[in-house]
Amino acid sequence: MAMRSHDPAGPGTPERTGGGAVRLDLPIEGMSCASCASRVEKRLASRPGVASASVNLATKVATVNFDPGATDPASLARAVDEIGYRAVLPRQKDSHADHTHGDDTDDHSAHLAVGEAEARELLVRTIVGAALALPVLVIAMSHGRIPAFDAPWANWLQLALTTPVMFWCGWRFFRSAWKGLLRLSANMDTLVAMGTGAAYVYSLAATLWPGFFVRAGAGAHHGAGAPVYFEAAAVIIVLILLGKYLEARATGRTSEAIRRLIGMQARTARVVRDGVESDIPIDRVRVGDRVLVRPGEKIPVDGRVEDGRSAVDESMLTGESVPVEKSPGDEVFGATMNTTGALRVEATRLGEDSALSQIVRLVQEAQGSKAPIARLADKISGVFVPVVMVIALATFVAWWFAAPADARLTMALTTSVSVLIIACPCALGLATPTAIMVGTGRGAQRGVLIRGGEALETAHRISAVVLDKTGTITEGRPALTDVVPAEGFDSDDVLRLAAGAERRSEHPLGAAIVRGAAERGVTVAEPEGFVAAVGLGAEATIEGVSVLVGKASWLEERGIVVTMRSIAESLATHGRTPVFVAIGGREAGVVAVADRVKDSSRDAVTRMHALGLRVVMMTGDNRRTADAVAAQVGVDEVFAEVLPHEKAERVAALRDQGHTVAMVGDGINDAPALVAADVGMALGAGTDVAIEASDITLMRNDLRAVPEAIALSRETMRTIRQNLFWAFAYNAACIPVAAGVLYPLTGWLLSPILASAAMALSSVSVVLNSLRLRGRRAGAGVLS
Repeated sequence: MAMRSHDPAGPGTPERTGGGAVRLDLPIEGMSCASCASRVEKRLASRPGVASASVNLATKVATVNFDPGATDPASLARAVDEIGYRAVLPRQKDSHADHTHGDDTDDHSAHLAVGEAEARELLVRTIVGAALALPVLVIAMSHGRIPAFDAPWANWLQLALTTPVMFWCGWRFFRSAWKGLLRLSANMDTLVAMGTGAAYVYSLAATLWPGFFVRAGAGAHHGAGAPVYFEAAAVIIVLILLGKYLEARATGRTSEAIRRLIGMQARTARVVRDGVESDIPIDRVRVGDRVLVRPGEKIPVDGRVEDGRSAVDESMLTGESVPVEKSPGDEVFGATMNTTGALRVEATRLGEDSALSQIVRLVQEAQGSKAPIARLADKISGVFVPVVMVIALATFVAWWFAAPADARLTMALTTSVSVLIIACPCALGLATPTAIMVGTGRGAQRGVLIRGGEALETAHRISAVVLDKTGTITEGRPALTDVVPAEGFDSDDVLRLAAGAERRSEHPLGAAIVRGAAERGVTVAEPEGFVAAVGLGAEATIEGVSVLVGKASWLEERGIVVTMRSIAESLATHGRTPVFVAIGGREAGVVAVADRVKDSSRDAVTRMHALGLRVVMMTGDNRRTADAVAAQVGVDEVFAEVLPHEKAERVAALRDQGHTVAMVGDGINDAPALVAADVGMALGAGTDVAIEASDITLMRNDLRAVPEAIALSRETMRTIRQNLFWAFAYNAACIPVAAGVLYPLTGWLLSPILASAAMALSSVSVVLNSLRLRGRRAGAGVLS
């Protein structure tokens, strides 16, 4: 189960990406909406030496590719700080330190802990704000009903209670807005600060000089002077904080895949050194250590089994629930669960080289990436806030002139504040990244590692899938399939002597015959005088009898009468390779060997057809074998006798026909075709070269993961479109309502309090819609 090799790169850690460039994941604090992310992204992209920059609002991480000769992480962090946000500098690692286990997962754990701390702070400020805002709301709602609250002192009490809500609970909004104002930029916090600030400042002035506002057209308020809107300012702050808290909790759940992977890591290992067993922390294990794993324990490190047999649950890596049998020589992976037997494992990969760390890194990279569809939201968010401010100003002016003289200030203020609050583009910024985070995390749990948003988006358009045959559709190694004895011979005797003759052969077909005999419980005889005829067969003396195993023409040259050619041709028609056996100078039978089709391949092709895909098989094998395999699995088209360099050309030809093509392979000779395809998919048991060239890695050696990956992509893209639609529709519908366009028809104005609640709910609803991907069955029942 090979994995793409990377240098260490947890969040905030520079990583070499080739060509001298460095990739940096830089956590950003203080972002609150899509326009914030857009500002940070543009700022970073404009710095000298930066090749590209991408900011994910959901993860609060900026991904930057830069030339280390032209800039450095500290300079990039300062650039972010200069526009009012805070970049968390990388955690420096000692390059001379021991190669330890868990560096990357520690980085991810720390980043998740920061998010949890932010959520806790939001909760505290929300609770304090609610406790102070509730009496203000009660007083405001009681005017005209409870005479005591109509006295002038009621406004002063509201002022006293609202002030800490504004400047302690809601300080983050005003601080961010002020920093943006100093740099002539605006974001969601600007809208909140302007809306609540306008309500608060007006109410403060009305409390200090009520007579002036009554004369200016604000009207009298139940004998208490000019009306005040302290409750609007306080409740808006509390509702937005509550929405931010719910949003933080919900987006935290989108990172659950990484959290669960990190939690699977073992903390200690039982190591044998100098004949002494001891439990040591995982970060003290060294490559080459012998680690003992008892039944029911997690395997602590990646390694190779030296002794023992067991079944290992690898579902956390592959998504496959059936335990895998392990014996000496087999690879095992850290964080997988040993079930039945004891194992002694030689540690081979630790720290960032382990399969777990690489999976965490791949998932984090994918969750931090952007899909092309996100560019639409980015473009809109870049101009959205200034446009809303203009609309709010126009709304104020329009109602100042259109409203009755005794209510003009009240209506102008209410409508303009409502526009500012309801138009905050939080939902727009969360629409794409939250769906990508949940989708890629869901894929990781099922053993489908998607490298980024672009691959995820492209995969949903796939219309044709090209499957390599050997090792992809088939098992990848020949196996004994048939033993047909000639008249007068017993099948077990034929197999026993044929396997004996091939026992010392190095030919793959001979090895398959020997393995087949062992699997069937046939005792293999010991050969004498073994002679291999290259390209023809093998000859040996067994129990004093001459045994020949090979081609029919070679047996005939040795004087054997061959009568079973029709049987051999029938076997060949079914994709099997016939081998003739002669014993004691007589034709004894035919044994057949084939690269067997995996049990799951036909079901996988059926699922692909259910998704409306054209399925093509491509192989270098001869036409007859290729057609036989194709008939077994039900593919639509076969490319046979294709040379390695021609595979990419066949993929390109399909693309020229208008197909969006996925290439699925596992070998070195598949790499060019994987690159030539729109989406390359490498089976996890394949080579590093194939996985390096792929866009999607399928961790289990099972073709059913292919329709799973495509169905997951389609479900994720459907969710993104739903999110974007509702985010756009929300703003398109609510801004006119907040501006008061319905008032002439219905006499109804949208309260700023309701506007703030609607804004908060819109963001949470987008995240919750994305979270539905976690448990949804995608496509034709391929996700469970």
